[in-house]
Amino acid sequence: MAPTPGTVHLRAADTSVVVDCDGDLPVIRHWGADLGDSTGRAIATATERTIVHGGLDVVAPCSVLPQHADGWQGRPGLQGHRQGGRDWAPWFSATRIVRHEVGTAGEGGLIETESRDDAAGLVLRATIELAPHGALRTSLAVSNLASSRYLLSSLVVTLPVHTCATEVLSLDGRWVREFQLHRRPLATGALTAENRTGRTSHEHAPFVAACEAGTREWSGSVWAAHLAHGGNHSWFAEVLPDGRRYLQMGELLAAGEICLEPGETYATPTVVAAHSSRGFTPMSWALHRDLRNRAPRPPVRKVLVNTWEAVYFRHDFDVLCRLADAAAAAGCERFVLDDGWFGGRRDDTTSLGDWTVSTDAHPRGLQPLIDHVRSRGLDFGIWIEPEMVSEDSDTHRAHPEWVLGDRRYPMVRGRNQLVLDLDRPDAYAHVAGMLHRLLDDHDISFVKWDMNRVHVQATGAGGAAGGSRQAAAVARLMDELRSLHPAVEFEACASGGGRIDHDVLGRAVRAWTSDCIDPVERQMIQRGASFFVPNEVLGMHVGARTAHATGQTTTMAFRCATAMFGWMGVECNLLTIDDDEREVLVRAIDFHTRHRGLLHSGDHVRFDTDDPTAVAHGTYAPDRSEALVAWAQLGTSSRTLPPVWRLPDLVPDAVYDVRNVPLESVVKGSGRAVPTWIADGVRLTGAELAAVGLQPPSMWPGTALVVHLRRVD
Repeated sequence: MAPTPGTVHLRAADTSVVVDCDGDLPVIRHWGADLGDSTGRAIATATERTIVHGGLDVVAPCSVLPQHADGWQGRPGLQGHRQGGRDWAPWFSATRIVRHEVGTAGEGGLIETESRDDAAGLVLRATIELAPHGALRTSLAVSNLASSRYLLSSLVVTLPVHTCATEVLSLDGRWVREFQLHRRPLATGALTAENRTGRTSHEHAPFVAACEAGTREWSGSVWAAHLAHGGNHSWFAEVLPDGRRYLQMGELLAAGEICLEPGETYATPTVVAAHSSRGFTPMSWALHRDLRNRAPRPPVRKVLVNTWEAVYFRHDFDVLCRLADAAAAAGCERFVLDDGWFGGRRDDTTSLGDWTVSTDAHPRGLQPLIDHVRSRGLDFGIWIEPEMVSEDSDTHRAHPEWVLGDRRYPMVRGRNQLVLDLDRPDAYAHVAGMLHRLLDDHDISFVKWDMNRVHVQATGAGGAAGGSRQAAAVARLMDELRSLHPAVEFEACASGGGRIDHDVLGRAVRAWTSDCIDPVERQMIQRGASFFVPNEVLGMHVGARTAHATGQTTTMAFRCATAMFGWMGVECNLLTIDDDEREVLVRAIDFHTRHRGLLHSGDHVRFDTDDPTAVAHGTYAPDRSEALVAWAQLGTSSRTLPPVWRLPDLVPDAVYDVRNVPLESVVKGSGRAVPTWIADGVRLTGAELAAVGLQPPSMWPGTALVVHLRRVD
């Protein structure tokens, strides 16, 4: 017998979630600070809202699926209808708990509920899970039990936030400038962002946070949500006239995209959320730990060299071999051959869809290059873009009907290419077969999976919108390749950071953060991405002296300091750097490999610098025995000296040996301008580092101070 409805209190990692299942639908009465041993049953009474003049005779609850039919005046959680417009405003009720689990040692837990609307012939299942590390995972599924089809327009997860949350933070941007932090007041009405690109997008990352005014990295209350989905999505934040606030996230569905036939079910992507009463950085830890617990984890995140910016489409065997030699000498561990190895691919106008080795660029095949790379102690990786097709390709000439689009209209191209409809079994089988043969026939350990154009009028074979099915087919293809080639590691790329989310990173071990490798821009791009994904899954590369994306010139040391805190790689042309640059690069790669146990498993931290020209961040060991932190000076400050750099959350009574990592001279001037603690080190307690901190020197723009802290007994 299923448990009867009631109030369920889930607790984990300083977070409480109180779910009231006594009404029509589950209502999250509290998601926030830990409530101790409270049952949470009195919260509904304590927060009861009274009837007001001019309003309805009911106060509709902010349930996980707010319903227009019961008086909710905000955005409904479900929108849809049957033929003729019937059943457009369902009213689910008769909620019952069908599953209730308590986490190990009482940490966290899960409930699953079922609610019905017999008049509309719909059943709703809601799953609410609080993970032991404090992440709240919520998803919904609606089933059509009637004898006619139901046209679903929208199904989104709704999470209430406290009325003190008066600001919204989002991650917006564009190509080569992703994950920019935007903060706006949430005072009245609604804020929203919609993504229709067919991927998670450069413009609107699937992340939104509501917070108290003045919330910083280490203070203030924040409620954040991320949609684990690699396709179209929307987020929505609203404050109602009565002051209640809530967040909504879900897949963005095109008109007619989801038609539920009798007996069919549609399930939302999971919304992964986190609360912190101590600021943005502790909030991020919960999201990072949730991904770490669910994502594939390679034994070692090997330092790689990628050939793209070194040679682009110019694949010359001797040059590539010399690049491999230089990469091995620098300490790299993997060689990734980027675009240009297949078909007639001498530029971006041809051959996508024909995944066979180019007889022009590689007349003896890839094996001689792979043998050379392997002889230098390097793994071999390769670039693919399986979702795309060039019109100048054997695949498109044979099967123009495989294009994801409406052939009655002109095709909109991007990067001279079209999208291949992988929901078609024949197109899927073609791509899967070619990629299987590629991986079967070659010693390939790493695949960079790219996606370089957005969806436009993504019409499937049946004439309906196909974006949702395409996203599912891409996930299915990646799963199939991983299953058949378990030793191969996959990287998610979409013109850089256009596909970074917890769903794709449940399949790919790495994400290419941005096509911009300029370290000045990358400092802010990487900082924004770290709000919901940990640094070790973010590809961070050492680019060219003069950045290809911005034309800005920086030192090798600054490029290395920017790249070493994530999954480090090299993309500059190792055959053209000078001896001084090579020496710095070798030292930096050696330092990274010696410390990547910390960098790839610790708690990633961000610091408030109170200076828009500076960025500070780093990684703490989980037991706080060690830390690596960096202060990056991006431009010329209006101050003669940077503000004091405080490092909270270390062990207060522990003593730390603080040492500069000398990648380059970052200090303006010389002699007396060099602070004693940088030259000789200093020992401070965790309490002193948190309350007083370190005084950075006056630094040149485009330099970074890297500091190693080690606990001493």
